[in-house]
Formats: sequence, C-alpha cells, structure tokens
Amino acid sequence: MEELARESISLLARSASHADPPRLGSFGAIFIMLKSALGAGLLNFPWAFEKAGGVNKAISVEMVSLVFLISGLIILGYASSISRKNTYQDVVREVCGGAIGQLCEVCFCFNLFMISVAFLVVVQDQLDKLCVSLYETVTGSLEGEIPYHWYTDQRFHLFIMCLIFILPLSIPKEIGIQKYTSVLGTLAATYLCVAVIVKYYMMDEHSAVITPEHSEGKDSCASMFSVVPTICFGFQCHEACIAIYSSMENKKLSHWVIISVISMFFCLLIYTLTGIFGFLTFGRTVAADILMSYPGNDVVMIIARLLFGISIITIYPIILLLGRSVILDLMLRIRRHRRGGVTHSFENRCRVILTVIWITITLLIAMFVPDMSEVISVIGGISAFFIFIFPGLCLVFTMQSEPVSPRVRVVCTVWGVITVIVGAFIFGQSTTIAIMEIFHKF
Repeated sequence: MEELARESISLLARSASHADPPRLGSFGAIFIMLKSALGAGLLNFPWAFEKAGGVNKAISVEMVSLVFLISGLIILGYASSISRKNTYQDVVREVCGGAIGQLCEVCFCFNLFMISVAFLVVVQDQLDKLCVSLYETVTGSLEGEIPYHWYTDQRFHLFIMCLIFILPLSIPKEIGIQKYTSVLGTLAATYLCVAVIVKYYMMDEHSAVITPEHSEGKDSCASMFSVVPTICFGFQCHEACIAIYSSMENKKLSHWVIISVISMFFCLLIYTLTGIFGFLTFGRTVAADILMSYPGNDVVMIIARLLFGISIITIYPIILLLGRSVILDLMLRIRRHRRGGVTHSFENRCRVILTVIWITITLLIAMFVPDMSEVISVIGGISAFFIFIFPGLCLVFTMQSEPVSPRVRVVCTVWGVITVIVGAFIFGQSTTIAIMEIFHKF
C-alpha cells in the first residue's frame, strides 16, 4: 500500500516535478484512479439525491453521466497514445492546437483553485462540528448553549489550520510527506460509505420525508439537471487520467477501457450507496455536507470528520502544487524571454509568493461561503470542460488526421460533437444557476 501511495504522489505531482514516474500495473492504476475520484465530493451525494427528486431519478442521472465519464477517460487515453504527451494540458495543446491548449491551462488552474476552496469549506464545517463535540464533552452543555467568542469562531480555527499546517506543507517544491498520507482519501470515503449504511439500519424508526418536492413538470427536470455538477465533481479524475495512462506497463487501449470501467464502477458503487442511504436517513432535511446532518456527539461520525479533515489537509498541498506549477511555468517562461535566464532565488520567491496568495484567497472565499453546494455548482461547471468539452474536441481533431475508416470517422466525430454540446450545456446551466443564487442572496 505504501508503494502505491508513492506512485500516486509521483503521478499527481508530475507536472510540477517533471520526474519519471514508476511503471503501473493494473491494480496500481485502478487504485490511483479511485484515489483521484473519491474525495470530498462524496459528502454531497445524499444532498444531490434529494435535489434530483429521489433515488430513482438520481441513479438515472448517474447512469447517463457515467457513459460520458467513461467515454471521456477512453478518449483521453487514446489522445495521449497518439500525441505521446503525459499531461492533460500537453495532450490538449498537441491535439487541438495552441489556443485551445491555453484555454485548457486557464480552466485547469481555475478548477484546482475552486477545488481548494471546496476543501477549505469542508475543513471549516468539520472543525465547527468537532469543536461543538469537544465543548459538549467538556461542559456537558447542549449545542445551542455554546457562547460565541472570536476564538470559538470556525473561521478563526480555519485560519490557524492554514497557517500552522497547510502553509508549511504547501511551500516546498516537492511534497514528499504525501507518500505517507495519500491513502487517507480513499480510506475516508470507504469509511463514510459504510458508516452511513450502518447508521441507517441502526435507526429505531425511519421518519424522514423522502417524497420529492417537485415530482413532475419543468421543476422536476430542472432538479434533475441541477445535480449533474455534483456528479461531475464527484467522479472527476480526468485531469490525472493521462498521467496514469502514460505510466502504465500495458498501454493497449482495450486494457485502458477495462481500467476505466472498473474504476468508475467502484466509484459508482460507493457514491450511490452513500447517496441512497444518506438520503433515506434524512430525506429533505439532508445537508449539502452529509456529515453536518449527524449530531456532533456521534463517535462514528467524529471519526469520519477526522479522517476527511486530515485527508483534505494533506491533499490540499497537492492541488495547490499542480495549480501553482502551471502559473509558475508561465512566469518563468516570461522571465527567460525578457532576461534570458532564471535564477534559483527568483524561482523560490515566485513559488513562495504564489503559495501565500493561493492560500490567502481560497481561505477568504471559504470563510464567507455559506455552504458547500454553492462551490460545487461552480466546480461542476468547470469540470464539464475536462470531462466533456476537451475530450470531445480531442476526439473530433484526432478523427481528422488518423487513418480510420470513413464510418468510424463519422461515428466518432458525431460522438465528439455530442460530448462537446452536452458539456457546453452543463457548463452554461451550472454557471447560470450559481450566478443567479449569488445575486438572489444579495
């Protein structure tokens, strides 16, 4: 397991470190795909099931989305084998051209930035609940009796967490400590799934209201479409899939198809079980973060909060490193063009400044975001580029140059166009909803 953890970090940090990764077998590739997909998005699936209008509708949306999710992974593996590039941005630039490649880099950085915000929102929520649990244990008081002080504010706790833990972990050029903690995300997701199921069956009675708020008509359709961003965020492992594919021992496309299907099947199983039983437990009252629906003194869920909190604190520096590397490379290219070279001290200063700015801005946004659902709607829209739009464009462009039969070219081109259109619709719909919700609150 520790060896797989090392492989995971080497792959995820490749774009920053440019190190040659180890060769992956089938099990290692599946493990890292699962690690890339299973994460904080799991916390939102019970809420997504409620928003979709119930279990049946949510699973239907999941299954349709899964076709595009697997298709995107296969297309990206195919494009990587043709272009012989090892990162998402390089593949898109090589296959689709410089302009689309630059758009990919912008979307890549913004997506990682918003994921960083989502991670801090999750950490803030869990810190709040953990502090409540600690206060109740020490004083024997109820949650509603906790007095407010500046030092009991979860935003202050989040600031301290970023200052003491996240900032020191994020400043180094390479994050070696991650090889010991990279399995925490998968462990936390699996533990939460089992805990939600066990908690449901341990209930004395099931009185949650699970009838959909909108059972038919336009509102029902809108509710179904509104959960697509959550699904995109939850299943998103497409940015890392090219690095995984290029590091595999067996790079046959048929083998990559099997890896993609198995990985997405296990993700589907964990997400669906958590979504179903979390929704059945709380019904319409389920929180956007399922852990916030459970009482603060629930020991089983306290363990889940600790696992997710520690996992996110250790994964956040990887996300920052990947986003920082794209911006830093651009700054260094500009510096070389103007000055003819880059000094080691200049690179270090830029890295530290970018790290501090990244953490500061994401921290400020996370402090004033009411709940995670608002962040997910934005991330889901940007994820549409990586799951739908860029893979669709890659397929369309490759079909114009690859020696395939006319029928295959037509079928693949049509599918690529459909994928791009679906992705553009999801991006437009989720972004519009996010903007409307922001204006509604003000």
